Amino acid sequence: MVAYLIDFVMVIGLIIGITALNGVITNGIGNHLFGRKKKSKFVDQSARMQTDWKEIGGNNK
Repeated sequence: MVAYLIDFVMVIGLIIGITALNGVITNGIGNHLFGRKKKSKFVDQSARMQTDWKEIGGNNK
């Protein structure tokens, strides 16, 4: 009975692990293939919005 439970836990762990890795790998491939042009879309927009902002706080040296 103990051997059955150990096997059951191992199979469940493998199923969950393979499913999680499958999602991560598929997401990485999709981002690499279809997201090339827009990798820094949000970073660029944020930098564009903050160009003329006045810096506040801190000590001037």
